[in-house]
Amino acid sequence: MDSDNEERLQSSEVEGKNALKGRIWEESKKTLRIAFPTMLFRVASFGMAVVTQLFVGHFGQIELAAYALIQTILVLFVSGVLQGMSSATETLCGQAFGAKQYHTMGIYLQRTWIVNLIAAKIMLPLFIFATPIFRLLGQAEEISTVAGKISLWFIPYVYYLLFSRTIQRYLQAQLKNMVIGWLSAFSFVFHVLLSWIFVSKLKLGIPGAMSALNISSWLVVISQFVYVLGGWCPETWKGFTTAAFANLLPVIKLSISSGVMLCLELWYGAIILLLAGYLKNATVAIAAFSICLNISAWALMFFLGFLGAVCVRVSNELGKGNARAAKFAVKGMWIGMLCGVAMQSLVLFYLTWRTNWDEQVRKTAERLNKWSLKPPEEPNQNPPQA
Repeated sequence: MDSDNEERLQSSEVEGKNALKGRIWEESKKTLRIAFPTMLFRVASFGMAVVTQLFVGHFGQIELAAYALIQTILVLFVSGVLQGMSSATETLCGQAFGAKQYHTMGIYLQRTWIVNLIAAKIMLPLFIFATPIFRLLGQAEEISTVAGKISLWFIPYVYYLLFSRTIQRYLQAQLKNMVIGWLSAFSFVFHVLLSWIFVSKLKLGIPGAMSALNISSWLVVISQFVYVLGGWCPETWKGFTTAAFANLLPVIKLSISSGVMLCLELWYGAIILLLAGYLKNATVAIAAFSICLNISAWALMFFLGFLGAVCVRVSNELGKGNARAAKFAVKGMWIGMLCGVAMQSLVLFYLTWRTNWDEQVRKTAERLNKWSLKPPEEPNQNPPQA
């Protein structure tokens, strides 16, 4: 009898461990299913702005520095606010989808549109008066003047951020974001081709580069509207309604808290770039720092994809009233994060292995001499005669 009981206990323990591993694996697959298209969307979306910066860099150092200031300070600030405020869509729609209150998801989406439209209009003067703002911050006159001209082209891009982020989270909450991921990847390839045509072939200059950015960006938004309004979300989208104007206060509170949190996190890099404008030869310093920050921000997009996936999984399970499954969603997030760190480490190892470090040291020494160090003085070969 004792041996039989011991065998039963051991078998039940093994089954419990196998069941736990199976649940964690299933949760990890669900998280990755959401995270992959989200990462694809974020990487492609941010990549379009980076590609535009590469083409703008062909026009001169001042133009490149001006674009870098706008993208890293103004656009990053506005994007952080709008992305944070769009997180309200992620939370509310995720819980509504878990609770099977599908009809409320379209109402939540329209409420976040209203709140974000108000926020975007409040922040538009940053782009309209970019030149005096950068002058006030102590940036060089020629960079501030060019930045004021380029910043006006970013106004359509602000509204692209508004609609694309909210609709992407709305679709992500109901596990329909795969189409957005592939659509964003297509738009990125289209943007590279369009920028090459406008800048290299048609010689349209900065207006051509910025027009390519706005056209490619709004291609994503128009496709999202077609997908949502065209009948592919029949349970969650019931059309525009005046109910979206009711109970806006909870959405505003949640949006503001999320927006401030994410905005402060993204502004660390903007402060570094702002300080670079006070260095000697500020044009080169700003351009170089912005490239480094863009590479860092591009890598951050992968982790933000996992963050969005976990928010959706937790919201869905909390909407179902299943707090225990929410814990497994967090465990799945950790497994996904470890996989992401491992992949990033492999990429960094490959880049480190392929880099010619002697050449990089030589270039770094040249930049330091150009920015802050004086060239060594040659010794006096003719001693004074007695």
